[in-house]
Formats: sequence, structure tokens, C-alpha cells
Amino acid sequence: MIKVEAIVREEKFEDVKDALNSIEVRGMTISQVMGCGRQKGYTEHVRGSKIDINILPKIKFEIVVSSQAWADKTIEVIKNVAFTGNPGDGKIFAYELTNVVRIRTGESGPSAI
Repeated sequence: MIKVEAIVREEKFEDVKDALNSIEVRGMTISQVMGCGRQKGYTEHVRGSKIDINILPKIKFEIVVSSQAWADKTIEVIKNVAFTGNPGDGKIFAYELTNVVRIRTGESGPSAI
């Protein structure tokens, strides 16, 4: 089992969600997060004062899949849909899970996904 976490631009939220639904990835957790990477934000002028905005709003997708094939498919879809070619497009992380438990039924492992 693999957990895929993707942090993408806010404006790509609907596109990524729809693309994941189109490949039948149904279970996902979505959060609004703040952060920065190499982009380091931007500078804005407010009432004549220069203000550095270095923490930017992003959307975080958390998806658990049953196999490496599903992880590869999920990552490829997110990468293609979230891409703009500009700094701040985001990151995708994937790591193995040792166990998953469905609270309602007590199932564990891949059947709990």
C-alpha cells in the first residue's frame, strides 16, 4: 500500500480532483494548507509599503492506493494536470504504508482501502 501526497496550486484543485475521479481514484483527503518552497513567495505593495508574502496557500491531496501500479498512475495524472511550468506548481510525495485499518469493519491491509 502506498500513500501519495500532492501539494498543488489552489487553482488546480478542481482539475486534479476531476482527473483523479476519471481514473477511478475515489478515496482522497483534501486540505487547504500554507507553505513555501524554492519559490519563496512574492512581494506586494500595500499602502506604499513593500511586504514580502512568503507563505502561500496550496491544496494538499492525500490518497492511499493498493499497489505501485496505482501509485504510478495516480502520480502521473496529478503531475500532468497540475503542471503550469511556473515556480510553485507543487510537489508529490509517495511512501509505503505498513498497515491500514477500516474502523467501521475492523478490516486491515489492502482490503481496508
